[in-house]
Amino acid sequence: MGGNNKRIYAAATAFLSALDADWERAIATVGPCTHDPKPAREPYEALIRAVAYQQLTAKAGDAIVSRLCALSDTWRFPDPATILTADMEILRACGFSQSKIGTIRAIAEGVQSGLVPTGKEAKTLADEVLIERLTIIKGIGRWTVEMLLMYSLERTDILPADDFGVRDGYRRLKRLPEKPTAKALRNIGAAWAPHRTVASWYLWRIPKHEPEPSAERDDVEN
Repeated sequence: MGGNNKRIYAAATAFLSALDADWERAIATVGPCTHDPKPAREPYEALIRAVAYQQLTAKAGDAIVSRLCALSDTWRFPDPATILTADMEILRACGFSQSKIGTIRAIAEGVQSGLVPTGKEAKTLADEVLIERLTIIKGIGRWTVEMLLMYSLERTDILPADDFGVRDGYRRLKRLPEKPTAKALRNIGAAWAPHRTVASWYLWRIPKHEPEPSAERDDVEN
């Protein structure tokens, strides 16, 4: 992780810690932010990787991506032409469902048509512009594009409010009986700008450190 990222993360954690005692406690418990973006990955690769991991454990997603890379003699991530010409059964053998195969092929077609931008072009586009553009692709939702924004494009103010882990992290942070809705969390998270990427990183990790809220507690924060 570069020195510039360390400075950004330090500023973000200081900002979040100053919000309230809950954030201060959680950040002290989890420790320094080690968010690890992958800016070398083109949007095409980042989107397909995100699709591979949808609704799966990290281990299962890793296995699918590994088998997909094995389609190339060099074990590099396959280019769009390889995806489009690969037999359906070969892609299924990688671990993709039929619907995911349709999505990754649509992504590959999007590269050829210009719908899926290059990394250079994507850097010039605003967050919401990219979300609106890429969610045209069937099977690509807001969450998938937000992962691209956070990891490949290194955007520092992204809150994937639809993410189960992020919402559950906030529930535990505030010791709530139920997770907030995505809409509610987006409204709450406005106060975390411009550091919502780092806030999300902590919320993903809080469930590993925070106990399950007591059902008997009735003085929770809203």
